[in-house]
Amino acid sequence: MNTKEKEYLIKAKQRSRKVMLFYLHLASYIIFISLIVYNLYIVEGIYKNSIISLNLSIILVWSVFMIIHGLVIFKSKQLFKKSWEDKKIDQFLENKEAVETKFWE
Repeated sequence: MNTKEKEYLIKAKQRSRKVMLFYLHLASYIIFISLIVYNLYIVEGIYKNSIISLNLSIILVWSVFMIIHGLVIFKSKQLFKKSWEDKKIDQFLENKEAVETKFWE
């Protein structure tokens, strides 16, 4: 292996580690948010409003961090790539009658 291949291998390992850590973060997020939501359901007493506001703020802040983390990790991923758009355009150009009759696409 030459230097470039080693460099690509190191970058690929780093990228896979980041994705793995994101999925672990997502799993812990789902588990803890479900526990917090359950806590919102069972909380009683004189400190009920304080506990609910604290739990809701934790949910909000952690959700924002999860969104940012996901955007950083998957920033190069696109929902609809250019090749998909070109294929759809070609399909529509081939089937002009179908384009006019189908209203759900």
